[in-house]
Amino acid sequence: MYNNKKISLILPTYNEKDSIKKVIEDFEALKIVDEIIVINNNAAKGTSEEVAQTNAIEIIETIQGYGSAIMRGFKESTGDLIIVCEPDDTFLASDIHKLLSYSMDMDIVYGTRTARNFIWNGANMGWLLRWGNVGVAKMLEFLFNTNQLSDVGCTYRLVHKNVINQMLPYLKVKSNFFGPEMMVRGYLMKYRCVQIPMNYKERIGVSSVTGDLKKAVVLGFQMIFLILAMRLNIQKLLFKL
Repeated sequence: MYNNKKISLILPTYNEKDSIKKVIEDFEALKIVDEIIVINNNAAKGTSEEVAQTNAIEIIETIQGYGSAIMRGFKESTGDLIIVCEPDDTFLASDIHKLLSYSMDMDIVYGTRTARNFIWNGANMGWLLRWGNVGVAKMLEFLFNTNQLSDVGCTYRLVHKNVINQMLPYLKVKSNFFGPEMMVRGYLMKYRCVQIPMNYKERIGVSSVTGDLKKAVVLGFQMIFLILAMRLNIQKLLFKL
């Protein structure tokens, strides 16, 4: 509980078998999260066995895609405050306190991984990924007149349950560029948002997206096209959402 509010944590998993148990235990050790929901999105063999050794709830989502997993998690969560995080051990569980500290004033709190003094040695945040995220974030900031933004790909975030319930009918992206869609939709719906720096560490295992430079570049362009389409209100013409 935090200020008498129940906290739910969503951990979507696809290729995090070797780290997910540690991440769950790190959050459990904080004794502040009330429920941990693992969304198994056709995850690697052995993932369920790792989750079964913890107190987390595992839910199977067969429709492939990061967006599909997160939206399923939002629907299943029962907390007043919902935290989303990657179970690849790139984030510090204790940074949840940063998100919660803003939850009294903000409807949505986004993390950013691009602040140089928060990037750990070995983290997958080279100059291309870092400046790519900053550039796209600044485009979003300019087009939608938002608060200061420096990352569109950070998955560590907090949202109030009543807010996400109102947003869900408008969220359509099922794939890896769900994150910026949620950001843009939140600003279009006039929610109070802020972005704060998060510690970003070396990943356990290899990412199915950012571990491949070609896939990362393609994802970046998909994010750009989506943001422009949402500004012009023509996203349905560009993507099969």
